[in-house]
Amino acid sequence: MYQKAYQEIAGDDFATERNNEALAVGHALELMREAEKHGMDSLEAVKAAHFVRRLWFYFLDDLTQPENGLPDELKANLISIGIWILRELDRMETKDLAGFADIMDIMQIIREGLK
Repeated sequence: MYQKAYQEIAGDDFATERNNEALAVGHALELMREAEKHGMDSLEAVKAAHFVRRLWFYFLDDLTQPENGLPDELKANLISIGIWILRELDRMETKDLAGFADIMDIMQIIREGLK
């Protein structure tokens, strides 16, 4: 449902942007997988968290722009997801969360939706 609405709004002009978003989410997933292999106290974990945080700040900024043509409900859902991810990253920094698994699950779904 959302994917169809997104395609109708985005059209061919935004196909490249959508592909870039899918690539960025894919890169974030790769970084998080590497972090999981090396442990949450590793440099890989710091790099993954930093990249995911920057990516979601970018997405949230884009979602709040008036020219963003996505349906309001979809924007609200994505904003909620973004806020949740940022909070999960904060929990990781305080050692209240042991890994990226939940974030990776959600971002995998998002990446599939961008294809």
